Amino acid sequence: MNAREIEEYRALRDTIRERSTTRVWIALVGLTAWAALTVTSGALAELPIATLLPLLVLALTFEIVFALHTGVERVGRYLQVFFEDEAADRGWEHQAMAFGRQFPGSGPDPLFSACFWAAVVLNLIPAAIARPAAIEWTVVGAGHAIVAARIFVARRRAGAQRALDQDRFKRLKAQGASTSGPAQS
Repeated sequence: MNAREIEEYRALRDTIRERSTTRVWIALVGLTAWAALTVTSGALAELPIATLLPLLVLALTFEIVFALHTGVERVGRYLQVFFEDEAADRGWEHQAMAFGRQFPGSGPDPLFSACFWAAVVLNLIPAAIARPAAIEWTVVGAGHAIVAARIFVARRRAGAQRALDQDRFKRLKAQGASTSGPAQS
């Protein structure tokens, strides 16, 4: 690798480290803010519709976590294809993918899906305590169902993202479309 390629590789590895750490902090801070808002709205507001504000915070937190995870995975696949393509160059990215394929489900959930699903269910408690009318249950329930479904869809997409991004980067490399990656030989 030339000096520019080494610098690019280091910068992208730093990006992965920083975004991965940020993702965890966003999840922690966002879930904490959601919990505080849920308790506050449960104590101060009797309307079941008041559960929608904490739900919005919960959904936003999940979307940020998902966006950070997607970006980290994409940078990882770029590094894998453009910097570790030759068998002699294969490093941690190839090994991580091989490990994931051979031992699926053996690591933590990078999207914290179970935590977010549990929060969606717990977010309904203040609405239930307020004894909502049917229309209120419909509106509040639909909002919660949409967020739960979004988490499910995002988790499925995240599970297929590595292979899809790897394939796309390989196609781009074969087409010579990457002008910022290492020189093609």
